[in-house]
Amino acid sequence: MKTAAELLGQDGPLAAELPGFAPRPQQQRMTEAVETALHQQSTLLVEAGTGTGKTFAYLLPALLSGHKTLVSTGTRNLQDQIFRRDLPELRKYLGSSARIALLKGRSNYLCRYRLDRTLATGGDLAPDLRVDLGKLQRQSAQSGDGDTGQFTAIAEESPLWGLVTSTTDNCLGHECPQFDECYLIEARRQAQEADLVVVNHHLLMADLALREEGFGSILPDSDAIVFDEAHELPEIARQFFGTALSARQINGLAQDAINEAATSAPEQSAIVGAARELTRSTAAFRQLLPTDTARLPWHAAGAAKLTQGLEQLAEAVLKMKTALLPVADRSKGLDQCKDRCERQLSRLSEFMEEPEEARVLWLETFRRTFTLHTTPLDIANSFSNALGDRPRGLIFTSATLAHDGQFAHFTNELGLTPGESLCLDTPFDYLNNSLLFLPENMPDPNDLGYDNAVVEAALPVLRASQGRAFLLFTSHRALRQSAAQLAAADLPYPLLVQGELPRDRLLVKFRETPNAILLGTSSFWQGVDVKGEALSCVIIAKLPFAMPDDPVLQARIQQLKKQGRNAFGELQLPTATTALKQGAGRLIRDSGDRGVLMICDPRLRSRSYGRIFLKNLPKMPITRDPDDVTRFFDE
Repeated sequence: MKTAAELLGQDGPLAAELPGFAPRPQQQRMTEAVETALHQQSTLLVEAGTGTGKTFAYLLPALLSGHKTLVSTGTRNLQDQIFRRDLPELRKYLGSSARIALLKGRSNYLCRYRLDRTLATGGDLAPDLRVDLGKLQRQSAQSGDGDTGQFTAIAEESPLWGLVTSTTDNCLGHECPQFDECYLIEARRQAQEADLVVVNHHLLMADLALREEGFGSILPDSDAIVFDEAHELPEIARQFFGTALSARQINGLAQDAINEAATSAPEQSAIVGAARELTRSTAAFRQLLPTDTARLPWHAAGAAKLTQGLEQLAEAVLKMKTALLPVADRSKGLDQCKDRCERQLSRLSEFMEEPEEARVLWLETFRRTFTLHTTPLDIANSFSNALGDRPRGLIFTSATLAHDGQFAHFTNELGLTPGESLCLDTPFDYLNNSLLFLPENMPDPNDLGYDNAVVEAALPVLRASQGRAFLLFTSHRALRQSAAQLAAADLPYPLLVQGELPRDRLLVKFRETPNAILLGTSSFWQGVDVKGEALSCVIIAKLPFAMPDDPVLQARIQQLKKQGRNAFGELQLPTATTALKQGAGRLIRDSGDRGVLMICDPRLRSRSYGRIFLKNLPKMPITRDPDDVTRFFDE
């Protein structure tokens, strides 16, 4: 019988039958390493450059192994691609009968009970939401699995989704009248019975965090876990090993209490009164916070004034609980609302007490809402303990996992015992198909005129490329200023700006619009795949160091300094090089792609750490002459 690597070779079934498939030595090397790790139930770390074909490199040995395997991705897009395209192709050409399943978080499934309840009480909705609710009702009748991703007529950001999907707070569980027809329960059942289950990091981390707290898991026990887009794990893990309480959760409690009381305790006007007071208190607390979108340490946000507002908010939650107590036993929904009051009081109390040294308290403000966060500074023990000591294969892979050729930063963050590791270069011909342009005479990034200089330097490049470009920024402020400056420059190319449309729709419009220029921030630095001439130029405005005023970063830097360690070298630089590699990786997505990468930040040359950034980029010709850019595109 052929090995997994041989099946991906020149004489394998994929080369013979799969259109466009070409054997790659890097892919075969990765496949061999994955096959060994699965067989030995060991840990493997793989940085595989763009074009390696890493999904097939781990899916094929996973299908052949006979092990129960979880594949976890950083994005839902990749999760859907693996389940709906890659796995069906592999099973077809291998003749595999392995059972596969797709499992997402509960917010990705329509809740039949909450949809029916919203339909019954929808008269209070705004007219546009009532129209959307009618569309959703009609479409849901044809839904096979309740996946909200298929209801494209409803905007992703619509508040309607919060009314027709469930959370762990408001799910009625076995007492739900629609339990036997629940989309989520059916998806979990299929996952339990499957040989290979495709999940995402958010769902997996939620499950691991629950296990650490002693609760039962929702994911099937597995013999192996593959973490694709693994560079995102540390940030996601911090979210799930911390806590959060949002205005949306508080207002959701108030609305659910009103709806439940309407059917189970209609005479209890005190519940409606308490719910409305809770909504007012939440809005009043928001008024105490900065008006702009911001992330602030709790102690820097005027904690004395905020504590008083928080006490009033906690008092309103307590009144809500008091109103619910006499009737909580009438229905599962009312009882859950009472329990949610208790959990929210517990989370609010964390901000009214002396914080633990190992956690940072911070808040996030949006235009109308807010979220209170507690985040652990160190997640290594939590993550390694949550994985457990059961022998299993653990595969961590990404195009950007190593820093300066080493995996220590990643393994230290997650508390992993270093295992086998592999760094595979991209098979794409960057030397002949790309050019790195570093413009001369750029001011320091802290200079007030820097953003203006970036656009001035980019204009001749955009004309040479005839649009077809991404401009990537590290802040929304810089993006907005540059968008206005580019619009005033009267370029003959369409401008697409992040925020004008949801991310996925903006990408579709970019692909469909000839010569377009897209301006984006962090969400466009990774997980974006535009092949062909539509994207022929990527311009990076500034090295992507995390914002120094980020509350979690501030606290982690202070913690490292207290330990006498180098916070810049151990934390800030590795994180920034990973982000730059991700942004640069948007340029060449296929063997036939050609393009120019322009990095405007002069620190690549003026600072000693610049060589580390350059070393971590693909090997490509470097120029400081704009005429070379023109010649490149003229060719």
